Amino acid sequence: MAQFDVLVIGSGPGGYVAAIRAAQLGLSAACVEKDRLGGVCLNWGCIPSKALLKSAEYAQTARHLSEYGVNVGEVTVDFPKVIKRSRGVADRSEKGVKFLFKKYGVTSISGTGRLVAAGEVEVTAADGKTERHQAKHVIIATGARSRTFPGLAPDGERILTSREAIVLDKLPASAIVLGAGAIGLEFAWFWRQMGVNVTLVEGAAQVAPVEDAELADALARHFTKEGVQIKTGAFCDRVERVGDGTRVTLKDGTALEADITLLALGVAANIEDLGLEQLGVATNRGFIVVDRSYRTNVPGVYAIGDVAGPPMLAHKASAEAHICVERIAGRHVPDLDRDTIPAGTYCQPQIASVGRTEAALKAAGVEYKVGRFPFAANGKSRGTGHTEGFVKVLIGAKYGEILGAHIFGYDATELLANVVMAKSGEVDAETFVHTIHNHPTAGEAVMEAVAEALGVSVHI
Repeated sequence: MAQFDVLVIGSGPGGYVAAIRAAQLGLSAACVEKDRLGGVCLNWGCIPSKALLKSAEYAQTARHLSEYGVNVGEVTVDFPKVIKRSRGVADRSEKGVKFLFKKYGVTSISGTGRLVAAGEVEVTAADGKTERHQAKHVIIATGARSRTFPGLAPDGERILTSREAIVLDKLPASAIVLGAGAIGLEFAWFWRQMGVNVTLVEGAAQVAPVEDAELADALARHFTKEGVQIKTGAFCDRVERVGDGTRVTLKDGTALEADITLLALGVAANIEDLGLEQLGVATNRGFIVVDRSYRTNVPGVYAIGDVAGPPMLAHKASAEAHICVERIAGRHVPDLDRDTIPAGTYCQPQIASVGRTEAALKAAGVEYKVGRFPFAANGKSRGTGHTEGFVKVLIGAKYGEILGAHIFGYDATELLANVVMAKSGEVDAETFVHTIHNHPTAGEAVMEAVAEALGVSVHI
C-alpha cells in the first residue's frame, strides 16, 4: 500500500494543479485519473473548444478580407481537419500535464478512486483490479458532467452533450442548441460560422442568463445578424430521434427539427460513488460542503473545483487548488475572493465580466455610477475593423470602487485582466483612470468607460 502526503482524485484544472503544487512544496503527491490527464477542460472542454472557435473565427474573417484589400477567393471549410487540429491541441495539453507530473515527481495512478476509510483510497483499474493507497490528505477534484433531465437524454449520435459534439467530425446541415450559457453560445456560434443552420433555445428571458442584460442583448443581436435563430423564454419538453434527425418539442407545443440537438443545459458535479456517504462527508444540493480552506467535515478530506460548488469554472478550480495545498503545507495565502472571479464566453465578439451586474446592484440597493464606451470610438478597434461592442463599468457612488465590469467585443476576455487586478487590489476608479494605458490599444476603451463614469472622459 503506497503512502503519500497528498492524494488527489481527478486530474482536471483543480486536480493536476493541486498535485503539482503539492510536489513543488516538497510533499509526496499522487493523482488518480480514470481517463485522460487534464480532465474535461484540457481534453473535451476549454482548450479544444478554443481551437474550434479559432477555426471559426478565421472562416469568418476570411469572408471579410476583401474589406481590408485582401482577396482570397471562395472560402471553404475542411471540417474533419478542423476537428483533427482541435484533437491535436488536446493531445498536446495532456502530454503537457504528463511532463509536469514527471518533472515534479507526481505519481500518476490510472483508475477510478474511491474513499474507503479516512486517509485511504481504493483505485479500480480499467481491468477491474484494485489497489489501495494511503494519504494524510485526500483532495476530491472530480469535476462535473453535462446535466440531463427526463425526456432530455443524449444518445451520443444525434442528441449530443458537449463531449460528443466537440469530436463530431461530420458537419450537420442544421442544429438545435438547448441552453444559451457559455457552452451553448460557443457551439451555436462555431457551427453557424461553419455554415450550419442553428436554432438556439433558452428558458431564461435572455441569452447568457448570468451576464449583464445589456451584454446579453448585444450578443443576441449579433447572433441574429449572423443568422442564428433565437428563442428565449422557451422551455423544452422532450427531445427525440426522428429518422436521421432530431425533434425538439417545447412546452408550448412548438416542434423544432434539425439534424442534431446539443444539450447544453448546465453541468452536475461528480460526487457519486466516491465513498462520501460511508465516511459521512457532508453534501448539500449536489455539492460537497467545504470551508474556506476546502476542508470537508471529515479530517484529512478536501474538495475543490466543480464538486465544491459554483461558479463551475476552470480558473476557479485552479485557484482553489493553490489555496487548499498551500494551507495543507502550512503556508499563508488569502481566501478566494469570489467577487473577483472573471467569466468569459468565447464566441467572437466575446463577452467577459467580473463583479456584479447592474440588476444585482439594484436588487441590493447599492448606489453606483455607470460608464460606457463603444469600441467604435476606440482608435485601435477602428484600425483593426473590430468596432462592434462596448465596455460597461459599474463604480460605487460613494467610494469610487469598481463594482463590476462587463465587456462585449473582439477578444473581450483578453481585456478583462487589468480590471480584475484593479478590483482585486482595491484600486479605485480615479486611480484606474490615471493609470497610463498604452496607445493605441483596445484596452483604452476600459479606461475610457471608467472615465465616463466619473465624468472626465475626453476621448475623441
